[in-house]
Amino acid sequence: MATERELSDFLKSVEKRAFKRSIYHVRDEEAALDIVQDSMMKLAEHYGDKPAGELPMLFQRILSNCTLDWFRRQKTRNALFSNMTDFESASEDGDFDLLETLEVDDGSQQTESAEDTTRRAQILREIEGEIQSLPTRQREAFLMRYWEDMDVAETAAAMGCSEGSVKTHCSRAVQALSKALKAKGISL
Repeated sequence: MATERELSDFLKSVEKRAFKRSIYHVRDEEAALDIVQDSMMKLAEHYGDKPAGELPMLFQRILSNCTLDWFRRQKTRNALFSNMTDFESASEDGDFDLLETLEVDDGSQQTESAEDTTRRAQILREIEGEIQSLPTRQREAFLMRYWEDMDVAETAAAMGCSEGSVKTHCSRAVQALSKALKAKGISL
């Protein structure tokens, strides 16, 4: 059984990654924050007494379900109230910055030229845009596998699908990203 401290430490360790993952899915910072907070509350309320080792998988599943619930509510709301402002950009005050997630060694930061920094920033924006344009299930599988560093079994459990489906979604996501980035002259 997880102690209160273990639960708290776990939630602190996943909050930023969960928020960034939610932003990729819903493309709305306020909604992403709500989704992550709801997921954390549900984990604490319903599964706080589970062993600490089970918390990561439970949280990923809860986060996925809360995201799907958000999309369902949006679909219902849009069907009931077709308001043209709902179709505008979700983030009017600025875009999510993928550069915040890029870790660079302190030594290399000082020797990197302004041109290299700008080029890297442009490439990361292109990659972020292509990830956002992936179909939902491909994006979800790709982010869990390569961003969250989850293995195939964990990803399948969190997404509620088979391991084969996860592999297929990831493969298609990688192929689509590779093709799109190659078309833009970006090779990694």
